Amino acid sequence: MLSKVFSCSVRGIDGFPVDVEVDISNGLPMFSIVGLPDNAIRESRDRVKAALMNSGYSFPNKRITVNLAPADHKKEGAGFDLPIAIALLLAAETIKNVELNKYCIIGELSLDGGVKPVRGILPMVIAAQERGLDTAIVPAANSNEAAVVKDIKIIGVNHLSEAVEFCNGTALLESATYQKTRSDSGNVRFEIDYADVKGQKHAKRALEVAAAGGHNLLFSGPPGSGKTMLAQRLPTILPDLEFNESLEITKIYSVAQPLYETKGLLTVRPFRAPHHTISDAGLIGGGTYPKPGEISLAHHGVLFLDELPEFSKHVLETLRQPLEEGAVTVSRANMSVTYPANFMLVCSLNPCPCGYYGDTHNRCSCTPAQIQRYHSKMSGPLLDRIDISLDVPALKFNELQQDDAIEKSAEIRSRVNRCRKIQQKRFESSASITCNAQMGSSEIEEHCTLDKSSEKLIEKSMDKLGLSARGYHRILKIARTVADLSGTAEIGTSHVAEAIQYRRMSFLQ
Repeated sequence: MLSKVFSCSVRGIDGFPVDVEVDISNGLPMFSIVGLPDNAIRESRDRVKAALMNSGYSFPNKRITVNLAPADHKKEGAGFDLPIAIALLLAAETIKNVELNKYCIIGELSLDGGVKPVRGILPMVIAAQERGLDTAIVPAANSNEAAVVKDIKIIGVNHLSEAVEFCNGTALLESATYQKTRSDSGNVRFEIDYADVKGQKHAKRALEVAAAGGHNLLFSGPPGSGKTMLAQRLPTILPDLEFNESLEITKIYSVAQPLYETKGLLTVRPFRAPHHTISDAGLIGGGTYPKPGEISLAHHGVLFLDELPEFSKHVLETLRQPLEEGAVTVSRANMSVTYPANFMLVCSLNPCPCGYYGDTHNRCSCTPAQIQRYHSKMSGPLLDRIDISLDVPALKFNELQQDDAIEKSAEIRSRVNRCRKIQQKRFESSASITCNAQMGSSEIEEHCTLDKSSEKLIEKSMDKLGLSARGYHRILKIARTVADLSGTAEIGTSHVAEAIQYRRMSFLQ
């Protein structure tokens, strides 16, 4: 007896449909799975057999062949347990419903027949909806995540018997509806706030400019000056997520880790802060079966690298291509996948190994050779891709004791949101550009025109600071953002002057 049901798998962060075909024939008892399965799928034989028998269903003592089509695409994960079990029961005529050709079935089985959550539900359900299927049977723990997808009925099941009864038409299960969280309506509450930071007004201004335009940023200063504290509060002023951005982020996290604990759609921009011992595969993604790395988990959010020179130079150099292209391609012998990686890079460092080079209150104990070796870990091409560079000096006692009213994150965020709306209107005809930092040469030429005095100012700064063509373009992008924050359509001299001061990397001087 031959049967077929539909399921899905994941390649990169996108789902693709898979036909699960089961043939039961006479012959020596055996259970084989073909169609490029990974080890987790090969082990489905034992899980499916135990789950069927422990759920009260008979297991055919015949020759069983399972084919996962298309056969030339690698499949991975335990999400094929449930569709294989349903297809077996359909072939054995325990399930008699012939309307299963409209169902997408996904789920991992435990030995007692329980249905466990799996990774990648969101992209798989999207693929099922695009294929024209009208119902998706998924683990109940994944149902809220799957319910984000419109125009497809989501049925969450906790046990194999529930799925069998639903497929047979003997049980009516309610379809899941997406349960919104507090953050879905824009009421995001952060436990930290820029009101906690004393002084450092120039650093807060730089962070506002960076958040408004999506610019990369680097802080340099002695230990304890507040670099990390400032960077950790950046998410509190980042602009609101658009739905398509939220969907992209959720797809990445759905593939990287189960989302049943996060209640479905992710509506807060990610903030990733990996340790400096991270490998290149951990940062950009990889593995035998590639998974997203930290730069992809920071998509539409922030990647914070604290103590930048402590990272391996080889690891840091892998950032150069993603910073320019907004994506990273991971190639392995058996597959090649592309992950989105459109993130803000925020870095912090000490000016020298001891941290006190150039500090007016503490004496530096480093030799010139030690300082040079410390700075050599950061290549010029990488630093050239950082838009804003700023010194964060140590605070004085009177600054720590000030009682003046300090601006809260919500006030800064409202200005950032207004600035982003200006940019959305500006780039509404472009699907790939959402903020000033993503402008290419043609967009810079169109939207960053300067008057004569501003051109002379940039010319002088290029000669004095030794800026590259990339540095020149980044000054124009920052100036465009500063002008947007001030609400002016034209870029003025004051906007260019502020942008130029952000390109001075004093720790290298």
